[in-house]
Amino acid sequence: MEYLTVANVLKPQGIRGELKVKVFLDSAEELKQIKTVYIAGEKYPVMNVRAAGEFAYVTLRGIADRNAAELMRGKDMEALREDCPPLPEGRYYIGDLIGCTVEYASGGKVGEVTEVTPARTDIFTLSTPAGEVSFAAAEGVITEVDIAAKRITVDKKRFKEVSV
Repeated sequence: MEYLTVANVLKPQGIRGELKVKVFLDSAEELKQIKTVYIAGEKYPVMNVRAAGEFAYVTLRGIADRNAAELMRGKDMEALREDCPPLPEGRYYIGDLIGCTVEYASGGKVGEVTEVTPARTDIFTLSTPAGEVSFAAAEGVITEVDIAAKRITVDKKRFKEVSV
């Protein structure tokens, strides 16, 4: 079974065990399509999801009060890949991008993706021999994504223009 991280638990919300989560899908609304999630290897049926921007408020069976919800703080919420909504062509789950090697189209390794921050133009953070480098996935920067090979190819000139 293959899992994808779909959210991270930020904190308890209220006294009835509801969780405030940061959603790692294109929208918090997509979390409503997932019926079962896993936190720290434990299976939890999803009872309710309220979307609020990039966040959601989630009620899970088995987390009945604030004390139980507090134990989930900071943990990743995962779902089976087959339970996640399908993506349109050219879109990828963040979990699939983490660990990809980033290379220049002209040759040469840049680094490895350690984080992707969803935004209007997603921000990729790389671990490189020189330290951490971030770049915006602006138009023309990424030329190819090969999830199977865990490789992202970037245009060297555009990459240098947008990286910090």
